[in-house]
Amino acid sequence: MTHTIIVSDETYEAIKGQLNGDEINAETYDDLIGKKLFLRGVTYHLVGRVRARLGQFLELESASWVASSGRFMQAIRDGKLDEVEPVGQAWINLQAVVDFFPWRHDLPTQQK
Repeated sequence: MTHTIIVSDETYEAIKGQLNGDEINAETYDDLIGKKLFLRGVTYHLVGRVRARLGQFLELESASWVASSGRFMQAIRDGKLDEVEPVGQAWINLQAVVDFFPWRHDLPTQQK
């Protein structure tokens, strides 16, 4: 049996990240376009939505520099960051990326 639930667009936007599962299916860097990521570089962390890939760089929109993620599990699972500085547009060199994770939360818009 199949069930259908009708929700408002606002409710759908609020929960859609939770409905997509935990995996990002990516075979190339271009598959990351449109995805929200938490990226850990060699000396800093960023969170943002991938807008484009320019050679070895990912262009992020609605990006923030994460000065302190706090407890990492809470950051990834709950979207709780201890210190964050929204910066808008940013580029990150893929050769400096250590790892990255799906970001299933609203992107930060306030300095904290």
